[in-house]
Amino acid sequence: MQRRILTLALLFFTTICFSQHYGFKVEGDKKKVIIPVEILNNMVVVPVVLNNQVPLKFILDTGVRTTVLTQKTYSDILGLTYSKEIFISGPGGEKLVDAFVTDNVTLGLPGVRGEGHSMLVLQKDYLELRNYLGAEVHGILGYELFSRFIVQMDYQKKRIILTQPRYFKKKRRYQALKIDVLDTKPFVVAKTQFADNTVMETKLLIDTGASHGLVLEPDSDERIKIPEKNLKSIIGRGLGGIINGRIGRIQSLELGGYKINDLIANFPDPDSYSDTFFLNEAIKRNGALGGEVLSRFSIIFNFPDEEIYLKKNSSFRKKFNNDMGGLTIKAKGARLRAYEITNVREGSPGELAGLKIGDLIVSINGNMAYNMDLNHINGFFNSKEGKRVAIEVDREGTRIKVEFRLVNQI
Repeated sequence: MQRRILTLALLFFTTICFSQHYGFKVEGDKKKVIIPVEILNNMVVVPVVLNNQVPLKFILDTGVRTTVLTQKTYSDILGLTYSKEIFISGPGGEKLVDAFVTDNVTLGLPGVRGEGHSMLVLQKDYLELRNYLGAEVHGILGYELFSRFIVQMDYQKKRIILTQPRYFKKKRRYQALKIDVLDTKPFVVAKTQFADNTVMETKLLIDTGASHGLVLEPDSDERIKIPEKNLKSIIGRGLGGIINGRIGRIQSLELGGYKINDLIANFPDPDSYSDTFFLNEAIKRNGALGGEVLSRFSIIFNFPDEEIYLKKNSSFRKKFNNDMGGLTIKAKGARLRAYEITNVREGSPGELAGLKIGDLIVSINGNMAYNMDLNHINGFFNSKEGKRVAIEVDREGTRIKVEFRLVNQI
């Protein structure tokens, strides 16, 4: 087995060299295939059968080049061999994670089959997708699918449509936007108006594997300023752990003829965003568009012609809400029905009520936690400002009851 040490920025440049013989094909050479999907926290999750034996679920992610299996248990069960071991290191050479490459993998989706793939397998479940989504999610599928098909993501009907490029015809009711596919990832230019009325054209990664709406990186341009009214918060997770930053509102974002007003933007702390292996840091960008914005459209990706096509759906004018309780909650246990508070935002209603990291949620507003999924649990803190929330928690064997009202802090 070969051993390599890679920087995060170079990881997916290198792994593409491992995947020269992969290929997805539609079974029966049909013009298109419609695949039912799940929508979890604004992300599209597709069913995937690994090596014709193990049914799994993968996030469909435009920000990833090579297929990633986050739980090595499944590749071990199949007896897959690993051709390379990789130490993925971050800034300054600090070792973050171990990963392996396995070759000649078969990936099956309903009506679609891919053979000869290489796959990156993480030594441990560093991303904890299943825990923070509250559902069984085992990996990430990206460029290999987008490069082979025209991919339509219909968030409201919970389906994707894969069309063979030679059969694709543009739809009249969709607005076409030019994109640049750089290092296998799609970038779009959007007009952005900030809280201080500054207007600029921002280059954004279209990242279907992110649940947030918008990330803006202040270090990329001096005109990108964090709004005066902001919250210090955890804004995401990477291979190295949590990503810290600030959350605030901007006035608007324009994608072609669509204008989205009063949206929430995440502003990562310096260097905290660089510990993700999904991005090539050599590509100059101002940020990323994620699922909270993308899910307001039916969106079609045409990588071969470097275009996307948008049509707004009924969620387009939905208000952008931030977590109004200040709690980050993790699902645990075999059934993912035990819920632990892993972070309490400073100054939030949850902190002021006395909740602490490590508290286990027993009930919310009289509803037993084990009867709810994580989406339901989080829904209590994203409903309506001023709503009363009563929580009972288990703190090291002692039951504690607290109450607070939701507050929109931005």
